[in-house]
Parts: sequence; structure tokens; C-alpha cells
Amino acid sequence: MRVFLPLAAVGTASLLLVTATGIGTVPAAAERRPDGTPPLVRVSHGDPYAKCTVGARSPDSVVHPGTEVEPYLSVDPRDPRRVVTVFQQDRWSDGGARGLAAGWTTDGRTFHPSTLPFSLCAPGGADYERATDPWVSTGPDGTVYAGGEGVDFTKSTRTALLAVTSRDGGRTWRNLTTTHVDEQPFFNDKPSLTADPIRKGTAYQVWDRLDNDPPGPSSLDGPGYISLTRDGGRTWSGARPFVDTGAVPNTQTIGHVIVVDRRTGTLHDFFDRITYADDLSTVVEARFETVTSADAGETWSAPVTVARDTSVPEVDPNDPAKALRDGTTLPSPAVDPGSGTLYMAYEGSDFSGGKFDSVQLVRSTDGGRTWGRPELISPRGVPAFSPSLAVADRGTVALTYYDLRFLRPGNTTTLPTAYQLATLRHGNPKLRTERRISRVFDWLRAPFSGGYFLGDYQGLVADGEGVRAVLTETDSGAPQNRTDVYTSRLRTP
Repeated sequence: MRVFLPLAAVGTASLLLVTATGIGTVPAAAERRPDGTPPLVRVSHGDPYAKCTVGARSPDSVVHPGTEVEPYLSVDPRDPRRVVTVFQQDRWSDGGARGLAAGWTTDGRTFHPSTLPFSLCAPGGADYERATDPWVSTGPDGTVYAGGEGVDFTKSTRTALLAVTSRDGGRTWRNLTTTHVDEQPFFNDKPSLTADPIRKGTAYQVWDRLDNDPPGPSSLDGPGYISLTRDGGRTWSGARPFVDTGAVPNTQTIGHVIVVDRRTGTLHDFFDRITYADDLSTVVEARFETVTSADAGETWSAPVTVARDTSVPEVDPNDPAKALRDGTTLPSPAVDPGSGTLYMAYEGSDFSGGKFDSVQLVRSTDGGRTWGRPELISPRGVPAFSPSLAVADRGTVALTYYDLRFLRPGNTTTLPTAYQLATLRHGNPKLRTERRISRVFDWLRAPFSGGYFLGDYQGLVADGEGVRAVLTETDSGAPQNRTDVYTSRLRTP
């Protein structure tokens, strides 16, 4: 889910159990692009929830069958050919999807499907009408942890944080756990899940928990919450707040993501802190912050400001009435495994005078205590969206993002979009290279859900000396298959 301003029940869902349609092995051949861009492997084939009738919130609810959006991925640190991707399957117009799905491979090319049991549409799924916000991470022993959110509001107004594990690289999932659940006036949102890279069996799930009726003068409170496992996902701790927002009325956090410094074991959680006016109609202040833990998540530091959130609403530049939905307000952090340098990529309008968002990067060389000024990564003068960030083993910083460099003035019928990879050797912007890794596609073919929706995020992870990306593209002339998910292993300098 994505909450820009607090709502009484921004949700995802409805009810009735249906078994999934079986789908077979995904062909191994990468899809060759006629325009000469590197081949990508399509992860999403078929629709396991095509026959599911669960989830209609109202007559105005529209499900987009065959759509796969908002992907994330993980690579086994012991073998980069073992990859697990996760994504939303069959997006709804008013939030969430019929369910979450996964694709797994042992050779890096041939992806096999599996379903995540986070909604009633999935075989053996949890008792929630829709699911959203997929995340995945692999621990040092090969245990795969997947997380997400279950939501419903026809019988109730529940939002729940869910987690499962896989011991066979994503083929099968077990240990389905509800790490936290609430009903109105609470709303849980934007969970992520990080396996500790040096502590076997340890993983962290973090999210924001909105209270739409807090005591006192506020109309909203949205602290950060955490649950963790120390036994490989068999059990999870009770959820507890670890980032407070009570000192300033009408303040929430969003986009919590933990990265771990493998040299020291220090945890760094990044998020956006947003304060609204009294009537919640406008944002008074927004800034990205980080907190740290030196004891594996037991205690946390006071927050440190990383950068101002200067993002502006995303629209089609040639037709501002067409809203776009992307990674605004969501940080993408990473840590250099050799030096410990911390990086955070995000959308901001510092380099356009507040007109549109670009991809920006900040860094810290002192463990997150102080941060440098924003650096422009995407091309100047071109709107860019949804950055993902990773640092390869030799210190090359990699960023992926969508941009609109192919859009021509006066074109209001299509929105030509492409996915780019930028690399900075040793993190040095003067050693920046860039190349396109997707075909040019029409963003306006995407399902509409608070904007034309490819996902609030995409994924990029370190893959030894390179990186692996996962992304969403739209399909032309396919109303029953508007989007698909692709992946590729990419070399870096």
C-alpha cells in the first residue's frame, strides 16, 4: 500500500477462497530486444489467481487481471544463480492485489513460479482479502524470508504484517506468521524485510503504523515498528515501536528499510518523516532520516537527518491531469561492504527548481552521523522516478530508475518510458556511466491505482562484482496482460 495522506481505511480487498490455476516452468530463453538493449528474462508468466473472485470492495473496484507490479528480489549470497523474485499479482484499482507471487531460479535464467500464502486467493493462504507490499531477502545460510501485507475491509478493516520462509530457494514456503495485525483506527503500511547478512537465522521486518485517532491534539501519528526473528523465521517477536513520532503532532514515518554493515554488524534503518498541517491537507515538512542499532535491533539511536524530501507530485509532463505513481517518499539505501560508506538514493526536485523529480544520491563516510549534499544522478532536465540502489563488492555504486527522456513535446497519447542503469566507480560521480536496460514502453498502459502504477518500488541487489535488477514493463495491445516483471544480471565497472 501507499499512503500519501492519512485515510480512514485505504485498503485492499474482499472474500471467498479459490484455488490457484497451475502454471508451469518459465522458459529459460531471455527475450531479445529489437532495439539492441541487453536481453532481460521475463519472470512473470501466466496468472495463478485468474479465477479468484475474492476482493471486490465496491462496484467501483476494478481488478486488472494478468498484471504483475511492484517487484523485489533477493540473491543467495552463497550462489548468485539462486534468485527469488516477488511481486503483486492482479492489481486492484483501489489498493493492493489479489495476491503476491514469486519466481525462483537455480541457474539465474529459468524461473519457476510459486505463490505466497498472504491472501485468500493463494492456496493455503492467510485469511485476508488482498495482499500488497512484497519483499524478500536471503540470509547467509540460504534461508529465504518473504514478507508482505494482508488487508481487508468488507468484514473488517484489518491490516496485517505477514512473513514466510523457504529452505529450498523459493520453491515452497512455510512458517506463515502474522507478525502484527490491527483494525481501525490503525493502518499498517509499507513493510520491508531484511535478513541479517552475518547473523544466521536473524531477520528484521519494519513498517509504519498509522494511528488515525491518537490521543491529544494530533489527528495522526505514525511511528516506525519492528518485529524480528532469531530462529530462521519459525517465530517472530512481538511488534514494538522503534522510531517515535509523538513529539510533533500530525507526523508519520514511511518507507522503513534496514541495511546492515557487514564489517561491524551495525543496523541502519532509513525512512521518510512527514509532518502535515492541522487539517492534514498539506505537508509542512518532510525529511529522510536514519537510526542505528549496534545490538541487532534491541536498541536504537536518536534519528539523524539524511536529506530533505523535496519531491513533488508525479504527473505526465505533457498532460498534468494524468497522475503517475512511483517511488516518491521512499528511500533506497545501501552500504559499501568494503568501506562501510552509506548511500541513499531518492526522488527530489532540488535540480529542477521544484518543477519535477530527479534521482538524487547522498552519502555518509562516518557511519551515518553526517551526510553530504545531494548529487544528481539522472540526466538534468529529465523527470526520473523510482530509484533503486546497490553497491557491488568492489565498491561500484549502481542505481536503476525510470525516466522520460524519450517523451517529445506535444505527445499526450503515450508516455514513452525506459529503465536506466547508472554506475559510479568507487562511488565517484565523475566516473559515472549509464546505459538503458529496458525497451521503451508506454507507462500509460499500466493499471491505474492512485496513478498509473508500475509499483511504489522496483528492486536492485548486489550480485558479487555486479548487480541484479528486477523491473516492471508494460505490454502493448494486451488488455488482459498490461504489465510483466523482468530481471537481468548486470555487469558493473
